[in-house]
Amino acid sequence: MNHQDIDTLARNWVVDAADRPANPRVQQVVVRLLADLCKAIEDLDITPTEFWHGVSYMAAAGAANELGLLAAGLGLERFLDIRADEAEQKAGLEGGTPRTIEGPLYVAGAPESVGFARLDDGSEADKGEVLFMQGTVFDQDGKPLPGAKVEVWHANLLGNYSFFDQTQSHFNLRRTIVTDANGRYQFRSILPSGYGCPPDGTTQQLLDLLGRHGQRPAHIHFFVSAEGHRKLTTQINIDGDEYLWDDFAFASREGLVPPVVRIDDPKQLDAKQLSKPFASIDFDFHMYRATEAAPSAEVDRPRAAA
Repeated sequence: MNHQDIDTLARNWVVDAADRPANPRVQQVVVRLLADLCKAIEDLDITPTEFWHGVSYMAAAGAANELGLLAAGLGLERFLDIRADEAEQKAGLEGGTPRTIEGPLYVAGAPESVGFARLDDGSEADKGEVLFMQGTVFDQDGKPLPGAKVEVWHANLLGNYSFFDQTQSHFNLRRTIVTDANGRYQFRSILPSGYGCPPDGTTQQLLDLLGRHGQRPAHIHFFVSAEGHRKLTTQINIDGDEYLWDDFAFASREGLVPPVVRIDDPKQLDAKQLSKPFASIDFDFHMYRATEAAPSAEVDRPRAAA
């Protein structure tokens, strides 16, 4: 069957078959996706057995709540970022902190504090390396932004996130920090570890068939927002990680790998009330002003809330 005939069939099945008012945008998207899928079946000679195996796979991925993970692993979430970057460039927005994927593990409602927060609950203090991370949130003109919100979350030493991992305390390694009068934020935590997709999960099952690993480098997620500014979704990677530039989710970007400095100066240790060296990361966020020239940076998607 040629592609033009397939386009006609898809429109007949979706638009012409409608017998009541329909959402035009939903019709437009479904017609395109249905036609493209039918063309792939035709062009690749996909058998009925292969088709139904695919349907079963998607059902299993949904039941396992891994579709968000799959979207990252196939590069779809990164593709959305590429399009958002292009839209901002066309609007004349350049020089801000690079965005990168949100991932599926954010939880709304983390405790809020001003200027400083401790993220970890202390349960891994003897196993991990203490981390202090600090910096300033700047506006588009390079001026500090007091009152900006820095939402931060990351995995524990086993690569697990609180809320999704029921063994961790409520909101462990999750906080919202409001910048102080100088636009500064700082938090204490533990240096996170990288992690991989669930080895027996649906995402890793497909990655295995594609000859790919499912590992992520150690990283820390951020939402940064301020009144009159575009929301920033980003994450920093921990320098030196084995998978730093081989992230299965394609989230590693230049400008998001700050140096990790080990601090062993006795005066600084005393000031932090620590008896052993700690890791320190300096990282500033540079925001864009809100503009109607680019699509909204706020993404409406299902998210967990504790």
